Amino acid sequence: MNILTFDVEEWFHILDNDSTKTEKEWSNYEDRLHMNMERIFDLLERKNQKATFFCLGWVGRRFPDIIKQISDNGYEVATHSDLHQLVYEQDRKTFKSDLEKSIKSLEDIIGKKIITYRAPGFSIKEENKWVFEDLIELGIEIDCSIFPAKRSHGGFESYGHAEPSIININGLQLKEFPMNLFEFSNKKIVFSGGGYFRLLPYWMIKHMMKRSDYVMTYFHPRDFDPDQPVIEELSRFRKFKSYYGLGSSFNKLAHLIDDFDFIDIHTANSLVNWDAQKTIYLGEPFK
Repeated sequence: MNILTFDVEEWFHILDNDSTKTEKEWSNYEDRLHMNMERIFDLLERKNQKATFFCLGWVGRRFPDIIKQISDNGYEVATHSDLHQLVYEQDRKTFKSDLEKSIKSLEDIIGKKIITYRAPGFSIKEENKWVFEDLIELGIEIDCSIFPAKRSHGGFESYGHAEPSIININGLQLKEFPMNLFEFSNKKIVFSGGGYFRLLPYWMIKHMMKRSDYVMTYFHPRDFDPDQPVIEELSRFRKFKSYYGLGSSFNKLAHLIDDFDFIDIHTANSLVNWDAQKTIYLGEPFK
């Protein structure tokens, strides 16, 4: 099962960087989302390929035509939060308010219920697992936020499962499509999205794809934009992570879609036998 997803955010929505942190700073940068989304739309149409788009509520209010086009083209719209903030930096009230605003903004545009969520930066960790209770309360049925390994923006290594599973927290249940991992030289690595996809050569990605029963991809429009400006405030290492491979990534994505069959999350949800999937009991949430 290979799942194709995109996180719909602007090129300057870079986490852990003061000059791009809040809505106030975003007004300092040019808009490039329409151009980058058109390339993605054109590719998916040519390939007759479905995908799920995790959209910021902010994008919905600023560019409602983009969200409407996603839905009108038959693609699944999900939420990626409202203002693209790291979840573990938010208190519970702030998180819930942000998510509610995102859901309402997107639902008002497409006229459909939003039931799927992914946290910015996969930033749900052991200590903020209360998030899952709030997701369920706000009508989210499917989460795609678990990164079951160490990561700069959090990571939930103790989750211990890199395949579709059911989260049980205090008797409440939520379906989870986590990031997939590939074991290589006794290490578990990620290869199927973002900077990982841009960094690794295509032959290696193809090799790991062929040997994986479950792959969750995640791409950003900025991943395919080699002409985007450089944010000078980033460290040398962050610049490498943010800009490496932009020139070749779009062709890599086209090859990936040619070489493998992909589905969206809606289809994946219908194909998974949830009664047979592992249940992860998280117990009492951190308060």
